[in-house]
Amino acid sequence: MSGPPARESTLWLLLPRPVRELPADLAATLVLVVLMTLSATVPFVSETPLRIVFGLPLVLFLPGYALIAALFPEAGSSPDADDDSETDSGIDGIERLALSFGLSIAVVPLIGLALNFTPWGIRLVPILVGVGGFTTVATAVAARRRRALPEDERFEVPYREWVAESYAELRSPETRLDSALNVLLVCSLLLASGSIVYAVAVPAQGESFSEFYLLTENDDGELVASDYPTELTVGETEELVVGIGNQENEQTSYTVIVALQRVDTIDNETVVRESTELQRYSPTVGDNETWQQPHEITPTTTGTNLRLTYLLYKGDPAPQRDIDSAYRSNYIWVNVTTQ
Repeated sequence: MSGPPARESTLWLLLPRPVRELPADLAATLVLVVLMTLSATVPFVSETPLRIVFGLPLVLFLPGYALIAALFPEAGSSPDADDDSETDSGIDGIERLALSFGLSIAVVPLIGLALNFTPWGIRLVPILVGVGGFTTVATAVAARRRRALPEDERFEVPYREWVAESYAELRSPETRLDSALNVLLVCSLLLASGSIVYAVAVPAQGESFSEFYLLTENDDGELVASDYPTELTVGETEELVVGIGNQENEQTSYTVIVALQRVDTIDNETVVRESTELQRYSPTVGDNETWQQPHEITPTTTGTNLRLTYLLYKGDPAPQRDIDSAYRSNYIWVNVTTQ
């Protein structure tokens, strides 16, 4: 007997018996849960399409499959079986497959709803723990229930039969029509697989835009989009927070200009009579990232109904720095008085 096989056999025997006797479909379920967890949390790997490849089964199929396996550990009735040998407790493969998708679509939102009422909320790690933990527990229950049944009554996926039948059908079709259908089937599978790989590797980009907002700090120290100051005093400061959310599908450089403007309304049009630049920022924000800048406003001009204006430009600002030329804009009306 050679050395390596003996070592491999010894290592295999070191595993607990329930693990060694775990059915292939349940073992594959646990392996996919582990692969999804790794693909979503390991640096660099989480930024690749593998996260989507392993994530879709975890969300759409595995929780329901594990639950169905726990509820129905016995094999379903064979279509060729006699009527008196059929039982009402089992389900066939098609029913098991359909229920797996249906229950997954029902179970995953319920897990998300439950997480929403916990301190952890709906975030990546809690979702992985919730969905992965549910699938793992259901798989363990399914394995235990199958072991409790006689061997000939346990459900098992007939992988070998499927492979052998498919190989025989492709290699030796009974008629020319079967041969043509086999070729068409293979081509369809290749086309579908290629389409899925392309869709995952090159996802379609959605609408590109930038969020631009103004916040204040309330009494609890939280940033809110309300309670903006309306009365300012020359020489005194008022703190605000300006923010940008980059949804441009690429890293973007911006220019933010804060100006206090004296405006008039003529024929329903707003005309800027005087504009004083107070602040300027030039942030570079990564895709799907947010930039926030606390800043202090110190007015130097008095007046009523002055417009405190925030202008956002992508790149350098336009020569005519007003709301019409800006990519995004925000403003509040203030009164500025002397002490």
